[in-house]
Amino acid sequence: MAAPLRIAVLGCGRIGQMHAELLARRLDQADVAFVYDAIPAAAEAVGHRLGVRVASTLDEITTSNEVDAVAICSSTDTHVDLMIAAAHAGKAIFCEKPVSLDLAQVDRGLAAVAAAGVPLMIGFNRRFDPTHRAVRDAVAGGKVGEIQLVRISSRDPAPPPVSYIAVSGGIFLDMTVHDFDMARYVTGSEIVSVLAKGRAWDPTIGEANDLDTVVVVMEHENGAITTIDNSRRAVYGYDQRVEVFGSAGMMCSENPLANTTVFRDASGTRKAGLPYFFVERYIPSYLAEWNAFIDAVTSATPPPVTGADGRAPLVAGLAAWRSIREGRTVATAEITA
Repeated sequence: MAAPLRIAVLGCGRIGQMHAELLARRLDQADVAFVYDAIPAAAEAVGHRLGVRVASTLDEITTSNEVDAVAICSSTDTHVDLMIAAAHAGKAIFCEKPVSLDLAQVDRGLAAVAAAGVPLMIGFNRRFDPTHRAVRDAVAGGKVGEIQLVRISSRDPAPPPVSYIAVSGGIFLDMTVHDFDMARYVTGSEIVSVLAKGRAWDPTIGEANDLDTVVVVMEHENGAITTIDNSRRAVYGYDQRVEVFGSAGMMCSENPLANTTVFRDASGTRKAGLPYFFVERYIPSYLAEWNAFIDAVTSATPPPVTGADGRAPLVAGLAAWRSIREGRTVATAEITA
């Protein structure tokens, strides 16, 4: 067997902790070489729990001969500088989405990666969910015929803290960004226009200049129309569905239940509810995502989710915010910086 890919995890918040644990405990073909965080105590806690080394500086990672790749899981505003540092050091890069909230910064990071010639994969894990992938494969295989309509529902069980919303770029960049990527993924076609509507039912979210309930209508290059609906508060659980309708039929991915139990009595039949949040729903897709990254790096083949795949959803998200502000349909070609 090939030696495990040695990966340094940069950022030890919630998503970084999850990735570090998957790499350390669930993937035989990967090792956590280091963990690092701008807040040393955060890295120390993860390093102690997983029994892995803690880097005190970024240079310790970029100059190490014991690091093959980095996983950028830090706050969004740090992604591009970390990407550039890793590229200059010749390390393969996995970067959580969004790459940045600023399109010019994304382009700066992608230019550095291209100049260095290192692999880069963006963390749109939902592409690796078996049910979503089955929809995409049905489309690609021609089973639904000519794509006409796509419907994507993405609803969280509870809103994030307002402190997070203040720096996240808002709902279109921290939440709908996944759905913009899914629309491109299942249709195989770029987004050319965006019309968004929304409101904040929660006044604290409105005071933070964000929305908690939105609908987006998009047109693709191939003529397909995608409708996305998002809510930050679905009281029944984590709701993630994708449907494609075409000239020859339709294909959809429904929600899995939290478990397969069934209870029946005189009042009727009851099944388990939905998974509560993304960790419960998507751990298998995160593992598949890591396997794809590791396979690409070790086989010197292009990663399946590219820098361009990271850029396009940001453009769509910026177009959605412009649509909200200006009350019109916005062509993605208008978003240039």
